[in-house]
Amino acid sequence: MFYLSVKSIHIIAVISWMAGLLYLPRLFVYHCDTMVGSQPDELFKVMERRLLKAIMAPAMMVAWGSGLYLAVESGFHREIWFQIKFLLVIGMTAVHIYLRRFQLSFAAGQRSREARFFRILNEVPTVLMIGIVLLVVFRPF
Repeated sequence: MFYLSVKSIHIIAVISWMAGLLYLPRLFVYHCDTMVGSQPDELFKVMERRLLKAIMAPAMMVAWGSGLYLAVESGFHREIWFQIKFLLVIGMTAVHIYLRRFQLSFAAGQRSREARFFRILNEVPTVLMIGIVLLVVFRPF
């Protein structure tokens, strides 16, 4: 029963984290088109900060904690499919950290990239997620 509870928490945390990873770059796309210091600029700053601090960061930490517990408890950490999945999750975490850097850049009034860059970046978590889900479902190795 405890294992299944942790598994449920893990799934909820992953969904929440993914929602943020997919939404934040989209916010950046629209933020690029605002004038620094304008009312929309300030609104996007608040939205981006809250998304990262209130949803994404806690969800990432819960996903990692519950996921590590599940991996060890189930013995999956020894299997090749899981080790590949683990690398993809590290990649997802790197994307999260990368997005945080852009959030801080926008908060400081800097625009280092154009909207097109964030449209493309928005696809990276999707590709990682597809790989992770396929590995978990099919366990090919």
